[in-house]
Amino acid sequence: MKTVFVDTSGFYACLDGSDPFHPQALAAFERAEKERWELVTTNYVVHETWALVQRRLGWDAVETFLNDLLARCKIEWVEESAHNAAAARCRQTRERRFSLTDTVSLDCMAKRGITQAIAQDEHFVRANIAMP
Repeated sequence: MKTVFVDTSGFYACLDGSDPFHPQALAAFERAEKERWELVTTNYVVHETWALVQRRLGWDAVETFLNDLLARCKIEWVEESAHNAAAARCRQTRERRFSLTDTVSLDCMAKRGITQAIAQDEHFVRANIAMP
């Protein structure tokens, strides 16, 4: 079974029809359903996505996120040791646009051997993570 990570950028684009990444994100979720991919995300991505969607798109979109998109995903819960390692790496990198959530996501993917993500993120591209 194909395993694919889902990033905030993928969730958000699927919900916002005006997002330039919307067609690709929507198509990826449709393929995931049809081809029975295992979709994985982290609780950090859930938190980040919920806040972004609530602020920009409102509560109806939050409910769609939770009930339709997130319900298809396995959530990896970040433990304290993984948080601390990612936080140290993120602080060492000191890139303005490389967030703790991005760092945790890349670490999760590396740990599970995931090489594809529904995402539009420069850090994923640099880490050789491809769109499925």
